[in-house]
Amino acid sequence: MTGNTGRRGGPEERAVLVAVGLADLAVNFVGTALEYVWGALRRSDTAELAADAERDLLAHGRLVMDRYASAPPAHLEVLARHALARRAGDHV
Repeated sequence: MTGNTGRRGGPEERAVLVAVGLADLAVNFVGTALEYVWGALRRSDTAELAADAERDLLAHGRLVMDRYASAPPAHLEVLARHALARRAGDHV
């Protein structure tokens, strides 16, 4: 490539530059991720760290399953419960 950063290249050159830029970002991301993983593996509390991560993932999985697996209560049922609770509060 030439040093002319101000000129606009053709569509092929621009496509190559975009691809090279994306590849560079991907390599940097993977390198950073690997450094993080290696740093975590060198820790003395790796087993505890893995257990904590597993508990967090299980809890997150339960939340997602609860959110999407069960049907929400019927709208009229919720309104009826609120009305009953309000009436019960008035009589106390």
